[in-house]
Amino acid sequence: MAQTIQGIIKTYRVGPRTQKPKECIIRFAHVTSVSEASRLIGRKVAWKLGKNKIVGKIVALHGDKGLVRARFRKGVPGQALGTTVELVG
Repeated sequence: MAQTIQGIIKTYRVGPRTQKPKECIIRFAHVTSVSEASRLIGRKVAWKLGKNKIVGKIVALHGDKGLVRARFRKGVPGQALGTTVELVG
């Protein structure tokens, strides 16, 4: 049985005057370096709430501690911050 890899949504991607709810910064527990995080680029993640799920794709690295940036198809609601996402592909 395959183990699901879960990460935590830390925050939205923000700029000096803008906030992008379609892009989130995600931390995976087992990833601690840029080289490990770079292997996740291109994989899909899903945030689930009951039967509903919002699917996104890991598009870039964020910083040098292994965080990644994911772009979701729909905007992720504020209640998703601090909750888990899982790799689906």
